[in-house]
Amino acid sequence: MNQFAEFMDLLKALIRQPCVVGAEHSFFRVLQRELEERGAKVTWYEGLLVAQGTKPQSAMFSAHIDRHGLICTGPNEFQYAAFVSGHRSDLLGNAVSEELMLRISDRFESTPVIAYEPWSGAYRGSGVIKKTYICEFRNNLIFEVEGLEHLVAGTPVAFRDSLKVDGDLLQGQLDNVLTAALLVHMFSLGYQGTAFFTAQEESGSSWRYLLEWFRRFGGSTNQLIVVDTSPYPDRAAADVQEVVLRKKDSHAEYNHETTQLLAQMCDELAIRYSYKDEFVEQQNRLAAEKGLPPKSLGSTEMGRITLASNGFVHGTTLQIPTTGYHTMQESASIASCEAFLKLLMQVADIHQA
Repeated sequence: MNQFAEFMDLLKALIRQPCVVGAEHSFFRVLQRELEERGAKVTWYEGLLVAQGTKPQSAMFSAHIDRHGLICTGPNEFQYAAFVSGHRSDLLGNAVSEELMLRISDRFESTPVIAYEPWSGAYRGSGVIKKTYICEFRNNLIFEVEGLEHLVAGTPVAFRDSLKVDGDLLQGQLDNVLTAALLVHMFSLGYQGTAFFTAQEESGSSWRYLLEWFRRFGGSTNQLIVVDTSPYPDRAAADVQEVVLRKKDSHAEYNHETTQLLAQMCDELAIRYSYKDEFVEQQNRLAAEKGLPPKSLGSTEMGRITLASNGFVHGTTLQIPTTGYHTMQESASIASCEAFLKLLMQVADIHQA
């Protein structure tokens, strides 16, 4: 499948470009070049890059581009960037990412990192994480890093990454460069709609930039499709479905008609799918029987923008099932990525010979 081989080449290039939450400008520059080379009209806004073809209203997809990383907050002091960027002062466990952060604080030891200048992407040095712990006073993940003692406060530090192919799995820090790369690749296939690339989703701010665009330019819609990855506890659970749909998250219910349209297309294309909210609710019923606390339904860009706009911007999500969420070993099956791309093409009415 030549078109998928081209996508793989693009993903390999993009995953090596750092994009720490709150310091995404340099990655926007990379995206702009890739999109314009594929014929898209690209416009920058604060926290948002908009790529459009000749029929911008024909379909609308959104992907966040930020990934987890560190931020230098003082002399040889590094904190988890999402909570610094989001101005969070407590870990309430209201989102899947926050619940998980408490459990993955020991997973970064010996992880190589690189520092970069946030606007240009210029290289500022490399190092290795020696220790990670949660500071009870600052309520954030604190990192001890060897090799970056020279950095000044405000410098982003990304986990050094590359795409790994292990049999039928793609591995790396996939959230969310994976679906962002798929949207860029869509323009290679003839996509003429609109693609949004948002910043600061991991700190809960991306919906603000997207909603501002719709209020200024786009008007109301119920057909926005937010694409992302979706975490599962293991490969057995992830491989039950090729793509993940949702009817709701912890913030709001999604547009029923748009969600059902995706489900109908999955049936037509023989793509296996499930609803993530139903999976979480089933897991919570099992947990309740064992006296365990329930898990959050999750916090998504779609849910946040629906709630904040009172339905002015509405739609649904489409996700790729992964394991190893928010780690350097996050994995997605190639079969899921191929099915996901096929479904995007169906939504966008792209026909390839």
